[in-house]
Amino acid sequence: MTEPAEPTGSTRRTPTAEQREDDPTTIAPGGDRDPVPTLEQGDGGRAGRFWSARRVPAALLALVLLGAAGLLLYDIAAVRADHPAMRWRRSLADGLAERHLDDVAVLVGAGIAAAIGLWLLLLALTPGLRALLPMRRDRAGVRAGLDRTAAALVLRDRAVEVPGVQSVRVGVGRRKAKVRALSHFRELDDVREDLNSVLEKAVRELGLARAPALSVHVHRPPKKG
Repeated sequence: MTEPAEPTGSTRRTPTAEQREDDPTTIAPGGDRDPVPTLEQGDGGRAGRFWSARRVPAALLALVLLGAAGLLLYDIAAVRADHPAMRWRRSLADGLAERHLDDVAVLVGAGIAAAIGLWLLLLALTPGLRALLPMRRDRAGVRAGLDRTAAALVLRDRAVEVPGVQSVRVGVGRRKAKVRALSHFRELDDVREDLNSVLEKAVRELGLARAPALSVHVHRPPKKG
C-alpha cells in the first residue's frame, strides 16, 4: 500500500488583516495607492489664478480690424482701377496735412488710441476671472476653483449658527473676507470672538490656495422709532 505523495508546490497561509498591515511587502488589492490627501495636507496650496479666454474683446477687436482692413483694401483696389478714392480717405488725408500736432482733435484721437492700446495690454497681461478663487492643488494635473459668491454663502451659513447673531452680510474678495453681523443679544465681544473662531475654521475648510484674511464687525441692530 502506497502512501499519498506530498504535493510538489508549497502551500502558504493567506495573510490576515493584521499581517498585511505589519508586512511592508504586502500589496493591497488594486495596487499600491497613495492615501487621499486631506485639507490639512498638500504642498502649501500654491495655485495660480485662472486665465480668462476674453472672447468678447478679442472678437470685437478682430471685427473692427477686419472691417477697417477690408475697407482700406477696397479703396486701394478702386484707385488702382482708375477710380477716385473714397471721400473719407481724401478728407482724412487733407485733414492730416492741414492740422498741426498740437491741434485738439489730433490730441483727442491720440489719447483715445493710447487708451485703447493700454486697455488691450491690460487684458493681455492680467488673468481676469476675478470672481473665481483658485483652490489648493493636492493632485498634479487637477485644478479647481470656487466662486466668490458661493464662498460668501458658505461663510454666511456658518456665521448665522453662532448664538446671538441676527443677520450677516459677507463679502469675499481675493485677499479679504468682510463680515458684518448684527447681534440682538449677548455681549458684542463674545459674539465677535465666536464668529472669528467659527469663520477661521470655515475658511480653512474651503480649501482655497490663498485663504482670505477675515475682517469681522459686530453691531447692534438699529433701534426702531
